[in-house]
Amino acid sequence: MRHASVQVVGLLKRDELDRYKALMEVGSFLESQQRHDLSYIVQKEVDILIQPGIERLKEKGRERDRATELYLEQKRLGLLDEEDED
Repeated sequence: MRHASVQVVGLLKRDELDRYKALMEVGSFLESQQRHDLSYIVQKEVDILIQPGIERLKEKGRERDRATELYLEQKRLGLLDEEDED
């Protein structure tokens, strides 16, 4: 079973996280029983389940990019004080 990144797991809601952990446990059990045909199906469910977390991570990146762009624009226009730059 392929795990989601720590960043994505950290952005899952409680119910999503509980379901993620349960699916990973089931998938690991199936793999230990050499039932890769069924663990593949569970992995597909995990991939669907983590999509909202991936979207939240992307949005955080976009917000960070917007904040950086705003900061650089303000700095370019000289709107920031020396204290604000630290």
